[in-house]
Amino acid sequence: MDKLKLNDVFDDSETKYKESIVNLSRVAKVVKGGRRFSFSALVAVGDGGGNIGLGFGKANEVSDAISKASSDAKKNMKSIKLTKNSTLPHEIIGKYKSSHVIMKPAVPGTGVIAGGAVRAIMDAVGVHNVLAKVVGSKNKINVSKATLDGLSKLSTVKDVAKRRNKSMQEIF
Repeated sequence: MDKLKLNDVFDDSETKYKESIVNLSRVAKVVKGGRRFSFSALVAVGDGGGNIGLGFGKANEVSDAISKASSDAKKNMKSIKLTKNSTLPHEIIGKYKSSHVIMKPAVPGTGVIAGGAVRAIMDAVGVHNVLAKVVGSKNKINVSKATLDGLSKLSTVKDVAKRRNKSMQEIF
């Protein structure tokens, strides 16, 4: 069987996806004879151009858990609106349960200044310049979902103009 790397790139239906393992943990179920161990994986899959999916999988083997999570992530793909500089169009706060992620756009050359779970998602989605801070719960699953919540709430100038029934010239 192939060895899986942490950041695997694979080809699926003529589109290259980048797979990042956000969290991999061993969980135990206590039964009469002792403990039964299995593995759970949280995987972010993105194309580096604004599409991202997050998946969760559990299995008795590590590779099976990762493959289940990546197939789940491909089913749940979302499109994110980014700027030309591969950053966010505006500041946003993503929330999920007690995890809050504050994300701010950054100038080109800054890089991804973020914690582990947020960094994996930003790399997969294709954001190259961003500042992020996790406030509240640091649980990787909740932080990942909070990050996706914030990214899905992003809007561009064209979206705001359309929502206000204005033309682009009226806004500027």
